[in-house]
Order: sequence, then structure tokens, then C-alpha cells
Amino acid sequence: MRKAAIVIISILLTIIVSFTIYWNLPIDITRSADIKYGNSLIQNIEIYKNTYHHLPENNDWETLEKLGFKKEDLGAQPDYRQNGNGSYELVYFDEFDGPFLIWNSNEKKWSIDFPKIQK
Repeated sequence: MRKAAIVIISILLTIIVSFTIYWNLPIDITRSADIKYGNSLIQNIEIYKNTYHHLPENNDWETLEKLGFKKEDLGAQPDYRQNGNGSYELVYFDEFDGPFLIWNSNEKKWSIDFPKIQK
């Protein structure tokens, strides 16, 4: 009985420590696949911007698909937003309340935050 309790407590402590370590890892590690895909989209958006001297429109799905966005039922993942002033964001909406994984063209870095550009 005592040995079983020690085993159960050890397993629970291991699980708690593992989750704590995972949640404290940098986003470069925990979200590396999303960031890699997002970086390829950023590169394509910048090429488009340099070629056509403007950003693609938020709802121009033909252009966005050519840039590598994958259309889903409720939009794209990541969500693309531009404000008409030469700034844009990529936002991964994973949960309903956020904060979200976001890349802002003004800050030029990935962060966990709330969108600054509204659609």
C-alpha cells in the first residue's frame, strides 16, 4: 500500500514538473512549426509588397493562396490582417480568449500578444 502511494505521487510530480517545464519554454521551441510556416508567409508577403508596392487585401483569397495561405472554414491559419498603412500581422488564433501567437510587421518579431490591427 505504501509502495503504491509512493509510485502514484512520483508519477504525479513528474507530470506536474513536465508541464511546468513545457509552459516555460520559449515560443521558438514550443511553436517552431507555426513560426517556420509563418516565416515563409512573411517572406512571400514582403516579395509581393516589393513587387506591387502595396500589401495584399485582407479578403483577396486568390492572392493570399498564391502567397501560401491555406484557406480553412473560418478563414486562414494564421489570420492575415493589414491596415492600409503598410503594416500587417499574422495571428494564430488557437483559443477563444488569447493571448495568441502573433507577428507584427512593425515589431518584426514573434510574440504572445493580442492583435493590434483590427479587421
